[in-house]
Amino acid sequence: MSKRMVNWMGTALGVCIFSILGSPLGHPQTTPAKQQPAQQAAPHVPDGWDRPVASSAKTPGPAPLHDISGTWEPANGPSEGIQGTGSKSMPADGKHDPPYTPLGLELLNRTKPGNGNREVLPADIGDPVFFCNPQGMPREDLYELRETQILQAPKKIVMLYEFDKIWRVIWTDGREFPKDPDPRWFGYSVGKWVDDTTMVVQTIGTDERTWVDKAGRPHSGDLRIEERFHRVDHDHLELTVTIDDPKMYTKPWVAMDKFPFHLLPDDFDVREMICSPAETAEYNRVVGSQTK
Repeated sequence: MSKRMVNWMGTALGVCIFSILGSPLGHPQTTPAKQQPAQQAAPHVPDGWDRPVASSAKTPGPAPLHDISGTWEPANGPSEGIQGTGSKSMPADGKHDPPYTPLGLELLNRTKPGNGNREVLPADIGDPVFFCNPQGMPREDLYELRETQILQAPKKIVMLYEFDKIWRVIWTDGREFPKDPDPRWFGYSVGKWVDDTTMVVQTIGTDERTWVDKAGRPHSGDLRIEERFHRVDHDHLELTVTIDDPKMYTKPWVAMDKFPFHLLPDDFDVREMICSPAETAEYNRVVGSQTK
């Protein structure tokens, strides 16, 4: 069995353990994540070549203008972006609920998530990502948000995500959205600078088969996603994600509020993290078939 398969199994088992214990993934019991300042980065994991990543004690310089490029990791630790019980600012813990419309609530109750206060038994999980389907937008931000590479070109920004080794394009050339877009897993994204250090991205035209987050929250074809990338200083970036879907929710709601990232060195190599049907079958054979 490959080393990456063993690592994947460990991650999956960790998710199951947290689910059983009822502890939100990525949130230590003693110190809430929101009390951890972004400037105090958690220890780095080795990169894809198993090289340690040296941390710098220097004071970060000012944010470069109109530039969010770089390789970024969650500032409070690699697990901070898992969001296993739903989006970061709206976890499915029985205390946080988006403002559903009657239709939104009806469709929510049809989903069968594997975590959160509505979790079902493993054999009953209906999560599309559980079966290696694309998670699409906005879930790419709201589940397994790990190391993320941002590349900038004169007319576009390219986002490279670790989870499922997925990429998407944000157009910055001033184009308008298509009038009647053919639904796509990751939709159609356009962005613009609203000040020297803040890029605001709007996304429409997403596929209704995807979930908003791991809690199984639905969306319609009218979904509009706003991502606000704010570069705090040279080494820190914040991401805020707002969901606006009048068919499913009575008003827009914030799914992620100023989620902090820390800049990694230019030579950091991001590991693969891919949902492989072959390795999923192997995991089910080795782990899922075990009896008590």
